[in-house]
Amino acid sequence: MLDEILGTLPSWVVDLVEVGIVLVIAYGTSRLLVRLLGRRLSQRFRRPSLTRTALRGVRVSVFLLAMLVILRIFGLQLGDIALSVTVFSAAIGVILAPIVGSIISGVFLLADQPYEIGDMVEIVDSDQRGFVDDITLRYTKIFTLDNTFVVIPNGEIRKRDVINFSAEDTRTRQTLDVVVTYEGDLDEARRIIERSARSVEGVIEGGPSIRVGAARYPAAPTCYIDTYGDHGVHLRLRYWLEEPYSLLAARSRIQTEIWSRLGDADVEIAYPHSHVVFDDTSGELPVSMSQREQPTPDVGGRSPKRRQGTDTGADESPERPGPDPSEDDPGATETDPTTTDPGTTQDNRE
Repeated sequence: MLDEILGTLPSWVVDLVEVGIVLVIAYGTSRLLVRLLGRRLSQRFRRPSLTRTALRGVRVSVFLLAMLVILRIFGLQLGDIALSVTVFSAAIGVILAPIVGSIISGVFLLADQPYEIGDMVEIVDSDQRGFVDDITLRYTKIFTLDNTFVVIPNGEIRKRDVINFSAEDTRTRQTLDVVVTYEGDLDEARRIIERSARSVEGVIEGGPSIRVGAARYPAAPTCYIDTYGDHGVHLRLRYWLEEPYSLLAARSRIQTEIWSRLGDADVEIAYPHSHVVFDDTSGELPVSMSQREQPTPDVGGRSPKRRQGTDTGADESPERPGPDPSEDDPGATETDPTTTDPGTTQDNRE
């Protein structure tokens, strides 16, 4: 009866029904295999990234087989499929090159194990810090401390410097620089700084030395004299934190404790300051004065004259009257202003 019903339907409808059945079977099979193999793979690899990658490979393999079956439904043989894939790969090889590079880099990341899912890492060049959320063959997803996601292709992240804070040991050592004045008690300052760090929650107070490679370092906070600077003595505090998840908060609490404890001690935080002293050995400062012309005020409707003055603002002497023209010219004749007769003037000239 089913054959009779299918015989009455168009061929393309029958093909679509068969494709749907294949996809449903592939989906159910992939979920069943993931459920059966998930625990075994996690126990075998002991690494979440490898377990997730292996389970993704199982899903992809099941759906690839389903795709081959679907292509057979539409009449494509394996040889035709291989030829089509070859031509298609040659045509878009340049486009897929970055993706292929990221996949190869993902394989190296999974093999080298520079970080794992759940580790706290920092991208040095971008100053981004967060937790590794997922590692695939194409990209690495980081959940930052700012509640955002950063997705970086594996080909790019292999070229960048990555700091892993929780790869082997979650304990991390931090540094804090403090500058105190020369006039204060240096030994007391060091003791106060060390006690301030030990009183903060999350700081390792003491115990056995912590081994880093072939060296061992004291677990308790230790204050060292770094250098003698221009404005004070530079002290460097080194302390260990139990977990690297609140670095800035721990640093702030330590500085708060140092500030409050130094207020009652003979220690003062140094700051840059300068004293300028002038004495007999300071040398001489050359000073020069320049001359410039200044206009005189307009008196009696005459055009203003310019006279010499200095730029110091000193009082200027009044303008001296010019010489009498008659004194410069001996041949000049003085005329009596009371004489009005032209003839008298002519007799005198004779």
